[in-house]
Amino acid sequence: MRDLSIIIIPTFNEIDNVENMVRAIFNESLDCHILFIDDNSPDGTASKIISLQQEFNGKLFLEQRSGKLGLGTAYIHGFKYCLERGYGYIFEMDCDFSHNPSDLIRLKNACEKGADVAIGSRYCKGGKIVNWPVSRWMMSYFASVYVRLILWINIKDTTAGFKCYKRSVLESIKLDNIPFKGYAFQVCMKYAAKKNGFRLTEVPITFVDREFGESKMSTKIFKEAFFGVWKMKTMRL
Repeated sequence: MRDLSIIIIPTFNEIDNVENMVRAIFNESLDCHILFIDDNSPDGTASKIISLQQEFNGKLFLEQRSGKLGLGTAYIHGFKYCLERGYGYIFEMDCDFSHNPSDLIRLKNACEKGADVAIGSRYCKGGKIVNWPVSRWMMSYFASVYVRLILWINIKDTTAGFKCYKRSVLESIKLDNIPFKGYAFQVCMKYAAKKNGFRLTEVPITFVDREFGESKMSTKIFKEAFFGVWKMKTMRL
């Protein structure tokens, strides 16, 4: 299992996207498994995944949680699941097609060529965003500038949620010490990897705003990220 890849995808009300995402990933050349972490979606997302498991037996997995507990806790749940089962490359990815499944192999290739964490980046050279209003682009871009200034990390897309980790990175980070649930979690994982001496590289991607379903962005998530970066500086990671 040490060379096998697994893609963690948290879901909440992604019934319109989940089947298309599963088929798109398994149509790629990457040999991988998929793990969904569903937070008790009322729209039947988990039931759809269960029905797909019959077709993709042994490659498609589901962990169901009791409610909407936050993106960060979903990923930590997924990381522990994957580490316990011996996966060598562990991905984070959204279910809404803002992250293109065809970029998965590029992220893994970056890790195979020496990176410990490969980040699908909107803001490095070659990266792009499609269908975002200017106001949201500015908020996201300057949030990354703010994080770089506070944490002194040379990563252009600090809030990116499309990543590939080597298992050694997740084994080293003190996952239970990370309290964040939203974008602050994504920042903290990069900061923790950097603090622990791992090599991070950014791979340019085209980020496309979701076509189906609703964004999970909220003022509370933004505030957590804004103030959370100061807390990270004193955390044991």
